[in-house]
Amino acid sequence: VQLVESGGGLVQPGGSLRLSCAASGFTFSRYLMSWYRQAPGKERELVAIISTAGRSDNYADSVKGRFTISRDNAKDTVYLQMNSLKPEDTAVYYCHPSATDYWGQGTQVTVSS
Repeated sequence: VQLVESGGGLVQPGGSLRLSCAASGFTFSRYLMSWYRQAPGKERELVAIISTAGRSDNYADSVKGRFTISRDNAKDTVYLQMNSLKPEDTAVYYCHPSATDYWGQGTQVTVSS
């Protein structure tokens, strides 16, 4: 199993980033997919989750209205569009197939002026 996150970087407050997670080694379309994040000194927290077919999603209150999760089952990829970024969004972001122990290496997002 491989989960390869990409798209992170340094962005100013109010900016946008689009994260991608390319999955392989398991039947991607059968799994709910989530994005988590972990800030320094804090526990890993759930940011967003999407259903297997991509028809429903849910978000942490802190990102509702700013972040959008999506997936492309033909490409075995899940995305996280992040808009109106805030300094408190700074963290390492991970994708995660639900009910598994699979994690990628994460991608760093830093929001700072």
